[in-house]
Amino acid sequence: MQATTRVSQRTATGASQTPVSILAFSGDISSSSKESILGAYNNLDGATSKILLDFTAVDYINSSGIAIIIQMLLEASKSAARTIAIFGLSSHFQKVFSMVGINKYAAIYPNETTALASI
Repeated sequence: MQATTRVSQRTATGASQTPVSILAFSGDISSSSKESILGAYNNLDGATSKILLDFTAVDYINSSGIAIIIQMLLEASKSAARTIAIFGLSSHFQKVFSMVGINKYAAIYPNETTALASI
């Protein structure tokens, strides 16, 4: 049975002392996650320029879920003012994200501290 995707949003401070919006995902990410993931991204303040995606509490991501993440990253890449980075992926999903080219659109960090220090 698939766990429902939940997305929470919080703010932290990045290396340049600018605010960073963090979208924290939990549960499983699949085709049924589209509304919650893209909805959370689209609900961010238009002035938000730095975004971290937190996958720490994600148990499973299938190919449809990866496609949703790619869709969000492609939308963000249209805006030169937005930077997205990722942290909290298991080693397996770090490899998968690299294999499908997600690392071309978003830097991948091992944890939140490292990500915030770099963004």
